[in-house]
Amino acid sequence: MKQSASQTVGPYFRIGLIYGQPQNELVQEKTSGERIKITGYVLDGDGQPITDAMVEIWQPDANGIYNHPSDPLQAQADPHFRGFGRAETRIEGRYEFKTIKPGGRDRQAPYINVNVFSRGMLIHALTRIYFADEPANETDAVLNAIDGDRRHTLIAVPEQSSDLPTYRFDIHVQGNKETVFFNPE
Repeated sequence: MKQSASQTVGPYFRIGLIYGQPQNELVQEKTSGERIKITGYVLDGDGQPITDAMVEIWQPDANGIYNHPSDPLQAQADPHFRGFGRAETRIEGRYEFKTIKPGGRDRQAPYINVNVFSRGMLIHALTRIYFADEPANETDAVLNAIDGDRRHTLIAVPEQSSDLPTYRFDIHVQGNKETVFFNPE
């Protein structure tokens, strides 16, 4: 029996990014909330940059409300906030988003949902970004269910910046520094 050559997925993520309005800017002039920048790198198991990955984020507004039909408070969501964005990694595997710090709700710490797509991955990886300066992290059920030695892989840390408050969140797709990923359901 003859075998087919192996193939990987991608690198075609640039095709999925719509040009014109940047998809990594979730805010408008009238968006409510504290504007922040999230930046980081997508890295492989050896700590090398992945220069053709795509990072998607989905988050609630400053009041913790998702502009989505499954959120019972959707009618109260900030109409000037997109809540969803995409960024490609290019030079050195770096990505960046301009967004707002999300609000927490229902005893949860503020967090941002993250999907990572990369060559060789048949299914995207799902994780979360929590913020190092949030006191609610201490009582968040999901964050505290993560092994203490790995919890730091979900925490974005403040970084010096000349413009917006900036948080650094590196994503390690495998290896001994692997980011905690969740099973999509």
